[in-house]
This record gives sequence, structure tokens and C-alpha cells, in this order.
Amino acid sequence: MRVLSLSMLLILTFISCRKKEWDAFYGRPDSLESPIYGRLQEKGNFSSLLKLIDKSGYKETLESGAGYWTFFAPNDAAFSSYFSDKGISGIDAIDESTARAMVQYMLVYNAFEQDRLDDYQASENNIGWTPNIAFRRRTAYYTGFYKDTSASGPVTAIAANRNNLSSSLTGNYISTDYNNKYITYFTDAFMSSSALTATDYNYFYPNSQYNGFNVLEAKVVTANIAAENGVIHELDKVISPLSSIDEYIRTRPEFSSFRAILNRLYTNNIVSFIYNADATRRYQVISGKNDQVYVKVYSHLLSYAPNNENFMKLGDNDGQKDCWTMFIPNNQAVDNYVKNTLCRYYPNFDEMPIGIIVDFLNAHLFPTVVWPTKFATSRNSFAEPARFDPIADIFDRRILSNGIVYGTNKVSEADVFSTVFSEAYLNPRYTFMTRLFNTIGLRLLIAKSNVPVNIMLIPDQAFLDAGFTYNVNQSQFLYNGSTNGVPDRLERIIRSCVFFGEYKNMSNNLSGKGIVKTGDADGEGDYIRYDNNKIYTAGLEDLGLVANVDSTKTASNGKVYFVNQLLRYSENGIGFHINKLGAATTSQFNYFWQLLSNNTLIYTSTTMQIIGLNGFSTIFVPTNTAIMQAVKDGVLPGTVATGAPTFNPTTPADIDKVRKFLQYHFLASHTAVPDDVIFPGSFETALKNDQGTALRLQINNSANALSVVDAFGRTANVIIAQSNNLSNRSMIHLIDNYLKYND
Repeated sequence: MRVLSLSMLLILTFISCRKKEWDAFYGRPDSLESPIYGRLQEKGNFSSLLKLIDKSGYKETLESGAGYWTFFAPNDAAFSSYFSDKGISGIDAIDESTARAMVQYMLVYNAFEQDRLDDYQASENNIGWTPNIAFRRRTAYYTGFYKDTSASGPVTAIAANRNNLSSSLTGNYISTDYNNKYITYFTDAFMSSSALTATDYNYFYPNSQYNGFNVLEAKVVTANIAAENGVIHELDKVISPLSSIDEYIRTRPEFSSFRAILNRLYTNNIVSFIYNADATRRYQVISGKNDQVYVKVYSHLLSYAPNNENFMKLGDNDGQKDCWTMFIPNNQAVDNYVKNTLCRYYPNFDEMPIGIIVDFLNAHLFPTVVWPTKFATSRNSFAEPARFDPIADIFDRRILSNGIVYGTNKVSEADVFSTVFSEAYLNPRYTFMTRLFNTIGLRLLIAKSNVPVNIMLIPDQAFLDAGFTYNVNQSQFLYNGSTNGVPDRLERIIRSCVFFGEYKNMSNNLSGKGIVKTGDADGEGDYIRYDNNKIYTAGLEDLGLVANVDSTKTASNGKVYFVNQLLRYSENGIGFHINKLGAATTSQFNYFWQLLSNNTLIYTSTTMQIIGLNGFSTIFVPTNTAIMQAVKDGVLPGTVATGAPTFNPTTPADIDKVRKFLQYHFLASHTAVPDDVIFPGSFETALKNDQGTALRLQINNSANALSVVDAFGRTANVIIAQSNNLSNRSMIHLIDNYLKYND
């Protein structure tokens, strides 16, 4: 028998004492709660859940003190109801895979007591915690690999875990992110902060009672049960893993028509299956199979990817405070809309521009949560509300793992398909106009149902006949084969086809006679004349052409007039048109024309331009008789006794007198016509005094009447029968009196 020496006994005694000290300082305190598994055992009413945990393989995870979890734990009464509803005998009837999924979905990463669950755990910019705006948390459960169908047939697939942000199809899948699913809960603090009530909760769960802390359809019976490795919240119902939006609609035949559009695999390429080497290696290791794995990627043109569980991922946790929403019309609603609206001018989707398909889909995809009481204030990517009645129009409503689905009995009719813009957008005969509306930015205005606007649509053939073409490969408009000045030229043409505001004289039809300004009713724009469905512009008149209105159509925000000619603008100087009006000696415009054409201070004969009038303007032309009166009054040079003007004065004083007279009859930067659209007011002329201040005229106008008041309070009336003459960004009117300035 071996006898320990005294020295060895002393060493062992020392070690034993040090171990007791170590355990006393670093050992597990007796007051520390048991881990989650032990706490469930201690509570005594979680026997079914404990069996489920055993079967799932998560006993060791929840029995050890490692990790930190929030566990939503259904009690035995909840499982009893679950077994009854499912028609199963107990946990033994649940397979291991299902048990694992159920437990994983009950487990939320990190430990959150009730008062922390509704706080947003921001990771971006070191923001920290934002109170009362969170309603979701990431769970330990994810779908992983599954079977799907690509254009070439069945494939082993995995869902994208990011939104696709570009056409390159990169960045849509991160191999280290398993696309974990989220679970939704409702607390009083969150509901109050979001102006929600029990009505919103019960809209989804009519058979559940909202008590201020609910997890999906379950009520929290006991909150904040402390455990060594987390927090337990006791539930009165069993919760099962939820589908993503993509997974859900895959199983619902009543949504097959919408899903067929959402998953177009051929010409339109809205969905792609992209081979992924990392996912393939992982799958082969896990399964022992040799399948290649493809990431299911939705087009970057969509508002979001319905299979992405991560929300925007602008911050690691932004899925805690928001989610996707999709309104899905049933088959009948989709089929009717496709036939009667989207495919009105196309035989099928494969020949339709992808933009139309994407716009139809995005009208139903809201990249944010849309609560039942917030339809009118929530916005899709078009900034349009959810145009549905929550009671009459919704037949299916689901909170899912990555968002909310509302099944509808009608489509969401986007403004692009109901406004005046739609008549160009949906008709391949008007691709020029559609491209121009998009390029210039007019689409943002004319495709709004709350913006009154009338437009004239010109077919592609009219653009081609005028020398315009479009290079698809370079996305360029050409004029007679050149790009020089084309954008400005086309913008002016296209703006002459748009009429904003409440133009009463063209709101019903153009069968009458009148004049109307293009562009914004409160701004400047070219004018056109119409007479019995014939359209006149300055450019068309220069060429001796007329545009005819072939037909009309009423849209949600105005009227569409289909015309057969390009609405050309004039490229001639204003003097060109005054000459046309006044060249004949018998014309009432003759004296004015002669005064203008001989005054080199303000007129350039080679270009026929009036110096100083570079934008929109109005020319008030006194009759010959009125000009003679101006001579008699000493305002113009000439024979005072007879009123005969001196058209070509020689002295500087007389030349300047003619210049001032003419310039006082030019409204600079403003066009005025006899209508009741533009409000009366004081407007600057082209004449300035010695201090450089522009002299002004008072314009009073109404329907079919316009008068001008000069500096001396004298009135000149527009002679309607000989007015409304179109020029280059200018209107030319004949008036019955001359205008007298005071400089």
C-alpha cells in the first residue's frame, strides 16, 4: 500500500481549498434560474412541449446554459386543442422534421422580455433601441432547399435572401445567411404607437382574443418567465412555422393566374433561377445527392422579392419593424383585367413590354406593412394607396413569415392603366409618345388620377414621317439620322400635346372652335387652335398642314384626343408671321408690320426675329386706324394732320420713338389669349425706362374677350375675329386702339 508523504498531503489540501474558492466565486449561483428546458419542467404544464423538444433534437440546446433565447412556449392545454384540431393522438404523431421546425419557429434569437419585444433593435448608425415600433423577431427556423420549376423543368432551389437591386442578378443571395423566418407579435405599446387597435388584430384572427400581448393567433398567458439562457412567454395556442409570401401563393390555386404573371420564366424574365456553387456544395454535403442548386431570383424591377425573408436589410434588424404586403387578385379578376385592359392591343404577354407587366405586379406589391385600418394611407411604389375595401374586397387575409397577404376579388388598378397615359402606354402604336412621356418626366404628372389633364396622342408613323426615329440599342432619338438638338425639339413637340388644368373649352370635345394653351395652366406654353376637330399649330400652318382628331377616349383624369399629325412648332421668327398677316397693303396689320420691319433697333430682317423676345410673348398690333391716331397724338412720327406714319424715319429721335411704341405693345415672357383660364393681372412689356424697369400693362380677359389697359388708363380691345394668330412661342392679336406708355 502506497503512503502519501506529508508534502504531498499538504499540496492536495491546498488545491482542494483553492477549488472551493474558485467555485464560490465563479461557479453557478444557487439563485440562478434553470435553463429553458429545466424551467419548463419545473412549471409542470409543458409536458407536450418537452416531448416535442426531445423529438426535435433541441433538448441539449435548451437544457444547457449556453445561448440566449426568447421561447414562445405553448402549454399543455394549447397542445390538447392542437391535437384535437389536427385529429392526431399526440406528439408521437408528429415526425422529427416537423417537430424540429415547430421548435425552431418558437425560438427567437436573443432574450426579450415583453417590454423589450416592441423596441426596434437598430444596428445601423449606432442608433441603439427605438421604442414601440417593432412587431417581429427573427426565429431559428428557415426553409432551406426545396423543389421548384424553372423554364427548363424541375430544379433544386433555394430562396433569395436579399432583394435584387440590379439587372446583373448579383447580390441576391448571401451564402452565410439562411433566410431565417420571422414571427409576428402584438403588444399594447406597439399597437398604440402605430395607432392600431384590436380591430386590426381580429381582422386576421377573428377567433382569438387580443389581450395586449399576443403572438400570432396565440395569447400570452404568462410573460417574462426567466431562465438561465433566456426568457419564456407561455402561450395558450400552438404556433406552427409560417410560409413566406412566395411559398403561400404556390399552394393556392385561386391565385394561379397572378402567380403565373409573377413567375414568368420566358420572354419577360421576371423570375430567374441562378446556379450557386456555395449552395450546391452545402446541399450535397447535407443530402448526399449530386443535385445542382439554383437561387430563385426575382427581377430588380419588382418592388421586392416575395421569397426574401430579410425585408430591406438596410440594417441587420430592419425586419423587426416592417415587412412586405401583397394584394393578390383571384383568377377571375386577373383574367378579366388581362383580357380587357393589359392585352387590349397585344395578343399575349410575350409580345408585351416588360414594363407593363412589372407595373401591374407592383401595383399589388407594397414594400411596407399595410394594416387593415391603414389601406387609405399606405403607399405602394407608385405612391398610390391600397384601393380596396377591407370588408367587401378581401376574401383571404394572412400574416406570413415575411409579410401580409390579402386575397382580393378585384385588381389594384394603377393610375398608369386608368389615366390618359394608359392610352399611349398600352398601345404599341404610340411607343414614341410613351418613351417621350417617360424621358421628359411628364409621366409622373399625367399618370396621376387626381391631376386633371387632357392629351393629344400622335401615332409612331407620324413621327417617322416627320423624320424621327429611335435607336433601341443606344436608347437615342434621331432626327433625319442626327442627334443634334433632338431632345429639345421632341420635348417641345410633346409638351404641345399636354393640357393641364380645368380647360372648360376642351373638356368635352373639340368639335367647336377655340384656342387653348399647352403645358401647365399656371405657367407658360405654346397655344394651339382647334376648329371642328381640326388642330392648328404655328408649325403646321407654316407647312400648310392641319392635324385631324380621329377619335377620343375618356380616362380617369381627363380626355385623350387621337390625332393624325405631329403637332409641329414654328421655327420661324415672330416677324415671319407678322409679315404674313400684314404684307398686304389692305391688311389691318400692315402699318404695324412696316413700322417693325424698318426699325433695326429691335428687328433683324435676316432672321425675322424681334430682338429681346426670346421666350413666350404676346404681340398686340393696333389697327392701321389706331396707328394713324398715334401719329396724330404725336406718339409716332408722321404727318400729324393726316395721321400718315413715317415708316422709315431717319432721325435718332424718331427711330427711338418707333422702338418704344413697338416694345410697349410686346408682352415679354407671357402669352395672353381671350379665355377664362389665365387670371387677369399686370404684366411686363419689352419696354424699359431709363432705370431699367419694365413698363407694364393691365390685362383683363374672359371667355371670348380680352382688353389691355395702358399707363394712362386707356383701353384697347382685342378684335377676336382677327386675333389668336399663332407664332413661335407667341400670340399675335389685333387691337382697336394703340397703347400709350409713360416712361
